[in-house]
Amino acid sequence: MKTIYLAGFDVFRQDAVDHGLFLQQLCQQYGFKGNYPLDNTAPSHLTGQALAQWIYEANIQLIQQADIVIANVNPFRGFEPDSGTVFEIGYAKALGKTVCIYTEQQKDLRTQVPHKNGIDQQGFIVEDFGLNLNLMIACSVDYQAPTFEACLQYLAKQLLIGK
Repeated sequence: MKTIYLAGFDVFRQDAVDHGLFLQQLCQQYGFKGNYPLDNTAPSHLTGQALAQWIYEANIQLIQQADIVIANVNPFRGFEPDSGTVFEIGYAKALGKTVCIYTEQQKDLRTQVPHKNGIDQQGFIVEDFGLNLNLMIACSVDYQAPTFEACLQYLAKQLLIGK
């Protein structure tokens, strides 16, 4: 059974554990095992930077063990995806993993980000490639969909075709 690392800012939800179980159940319905970052329980004595380091290492290990990464790249605290999730995508791609992403935001960046003549409110150019995400994400992933389940459907179909 192929394993999927479930990346995204979902771990910051107030119902993060329940949501992770829901995602894992969907994985199971499609014949995958979902590994969620909150599956790991940190030692209770860790705090601060030591706890952060432990979480980082545990998540890196889950990515290394996974066959596939599915990442939630919906906007988080602004117009862009969560920076930790973006790191996980890049790390997985560097390891040669299949990476699928999902976001409800399907409009191109010029539609998403307020701008005047292509310049945003901070004075930076808003890229105009017709992509819904920064090109380094949009061009590097294996598949993009509006929902998590659509990623699972794609992967299930790909695996059937590959047999």
